[in-house]
Amino acid sequence: MSDMSDEDTNLIDDKKEARVNEIAASSIRSGLAELELKTSQVLQRLESVKATPMAVNTITSPHSLANTTADTAVNSDKVLAVLHGDRKAPSEILKSLELLISYTESDDDSEFPLPALDDVSHLALISHSIVAYLSHLDRSQLKRITARIAGDTTHWLGALFRFVDASSSFHNDNTEATLRTVRLAIIARCPGYLEGGIPALAHPCFYISENTTPIRLQYACRQLGIPLDAIRLISTNNTFGTMDLSVLQKQIQIDLAAQRTPLLVVADIGDSLYGYVDNLIRMRDICDTYNMWLHATGHGLASVACSQGPGLISSVVDSLILNLGSWLGLPSLPTVLMHRQQKNDVSAVEFDHILSKRLNSLALWTSLQALGRDSISGRIHVAFQTCSILFEITSKCEGVRVVSRAPGAQSSTPLTEIINKPLDINLLFDVVSPVVVFQFDGSVNISTAMTSENDTKGPDLTKTFEKNNNASYFDRLNSWLGQILQRDFPNFNFEVVEHATHGNCIRYCPLELRLGEQPPTAENIEQFAENLESHVDILRATIKHKATFIDLVEKNGVLRLVNLPEWAGMGGVRFVPEGWETLLTDQAKTELNKLNMNLVEALKTTDNAFSLGEGSDGLICVRFGMVTHETDVEELLDLVVSVGKNVQENSRVLDTMSEIVKKGIETAIADLRRETEEKLWQEGILRHVPVVGRMFNWWSPPPKETGVKGRSLNLTQGVVESTENIYKYHMQMSGPVNQLPPNKSPPTPIVQTSIISSTPSSSSVSSLLPGNKKGYVTTSVAVDETTADNTDIDNSAISNNNNYDSSNA
Repeated sequence: MSDMSDEDTNLIDDKKEARVNEIAASSIRSGLAELELKTSQVLQRLESVKATPMAVNTITSPHSLANTTADTAVNSDKVLAVLHGDRKAPSEILKSLELLISYTESDDDSEFPLPALDDVSHLALISHSIVAYLSHLDRSQLKRITARIAGDTTHWLGALFRFVDASSSFHNDNTEATLRTVRLAIIARCPGYLEGGIPALAHPCFYISENTTPIRLQYACRQLGIPLDAIRLISTNNTFGTMDLSVLQKQIQIDLAAQRTPLLVVADIGDSLYGYVDNLIRMRDICDTYNMWLHATGHGLASVACSQGPGLISSVVDSLILNLGSWLGLPSLPTVLMHRQQKNDVSAVEFDHILSKRLNSLALWTSLQALGRDSISGRIHVAFQTCSILFEITSKCEGVRVVSRAPGAQSSTPLTEIINKPLDINLLFDVVSPVVVFQFDGSVNISTAMTSENDTKGPDLTKTFEKNNNASYFDRLNSWLGQILQRDFPNFNFEVVEHATHGNCIRYCPLELRLGEQPPTAENIEQFAENLESHVDILRATIKHKATFIDLVEKNGVLRLVNLPEWAGMGGVRFVPEGWETLLTDQAKTELNKLNMNLVEALKTTDNAFSLGEGSDGLICVRFGMVTHETDVEELLDLVVSVGKNVQENSRVLDTMSEIVKKGIETAIADLRRETEEKLWQEGILRHVPVVGRMFNWWSPPPKETGVKGRSLNLTQGVVESTENIYKYHMQMSGPVNQLPPNKSPPTPIVQTSIISSTPSSSSVSSLLPGNKKGYVTTSVAVDETTADNTDIDNSAISNNNNYDSSNA
């Protein structure tokens, strides 16, 4: 048998190596598949958790946990009892986690606390589990995997956002990315900073627009030991809201003269609350002149992914931040800082590049491949188109003012016309607008006179209800409008923000998506346009009638205008009867509150626009809600006055009737006591002595008709009379008689005691009763002889004889 050739030997070795690699790949594949399966199962369980009240005996609520922590701080022995002694199964731990997530303090919230996941979101979340899994690999192997994943991600993002030869770092949020940017700017300007630290840096200065929050730069200064006065807030141009570059140049020259080091300029590309965009080209010239680092941040940078023509953004900026998680609705993705490579030693520049941080790009690596370039650019393009359409809708709505930057404010060119042209940074950022901020602005002259030819009611009055004089009220109107839009259009993600100049505004940003969210569809936008017009029309009508409302209330004798700082409706009034304001004691205030509460209850039956309110003085009032143009304010106020007077009269009837009933009960008790005493003397004391009385009554029985009669209150005549007719004929005094011939009337009661001396006359009493016809008074008080010895008569003695039945005897 001849020896094998070298070629055959190499072939056998290759097969063996391939078999070994295949076995290793299969084991890794099975391990990752098992991890993916378990992670998917956990995510699916959490995704289906509903917000139900958490059982107290299963898991501790946040409040009780805080109390437990406070208690353990007092008694150190309790610290050992916080953690259970026995081991728990993973399924039990996950169950407790589900209960913790589902816990809610409000029983009304029945929505899912966790959003639904699509395929890309599911993949991104699984990638985080794989990152934790891969971080335990051998360092050399981990370094190789990390370099490949981070390198691919950087290359793809560089091509997508036109940043060639870029380096990148991946962070949890913008704050960490800004800290990294400051370090890069320091290293670029002062290479000795890595070895010499702060002494090598002579008083650095950072420049940022006053429209942009300085919190991130302040965090970086604290981390690097740089004083906060190094941050320079540059004023803005009043026309476009951008950084005033002439002021920037003056400030740089002042700092140079003071032996300071101008180091970093932060450009706002839609990062501010209102989407302002700074002039990057002019900023680049200034930074080149003074050897400064130019950093860009904001949602406007996403528009670079839509551009299809040639051109690079890396020729303009030194670094930029990409919030792909927010732009694509995948918040699990890391924030990416892309920057130009340093000329000095790469190892020194990347002194803080830890492998685990670089490996965090795995979620981004998988998501970019799952979406693809066209899908990413398409989503971003739809977001900017949505902003453009919303800007057009809000700007054309009468009474609505847009306070954010208009798309194409300087060029008036649509986005679709420039995406295929060579990349022009300033033109692109001017055309797109990442946010729309608007508010209801009703500062117009309003005539309260009725201009209709058919309406001649009231005097001709002209009022001016301007926003400048009623800013707080218009803030409440915009808060109301924002809450209504949030309720009706949850997929728009509206938020109410406070503008330093214009007050409360409504902000929409389609590039701040939460997990699983997508920009609204064309149907959603059409519905929004219709609803916005209807809601704004209500606001216009409300401020139109408010001037009339205030004027009519001020002229009314029994209505008082009430200031409601938190109410966005037409206003509040309080019904105050004449003469009450001079006697506003504590008891009078209580009665006034009760009167207005009853008034509101009565008004609610006619119109839901009325509600119960409370003024700053603590007194109850009637609140008027939003109204329409057809609303007759004078008629509404007349309704309040008339209903208020009726409620006041009814309360007087009840008070009068209660006095009558009270006096009748007192008279009945006095009659029964007197009759009992007379009976005692007539029959003799022996009949009432125990044991002896029973023998005496047996020997000489008392007459059957000599018992003490009960008493009833006859409201028609104002007398307390005996009840023998009620028990004898099973009838009411003024009702139908069942046991008497038609031509006979019941006999007069044996006892009749008048109470007219201390109560109104019978005719006046009858007139006070609502619905009383022909003298048939239905309310009476019956006191039986069994109550003769009881001086305390409660409300159970009061009955309604209309419901009297023979069974009641």
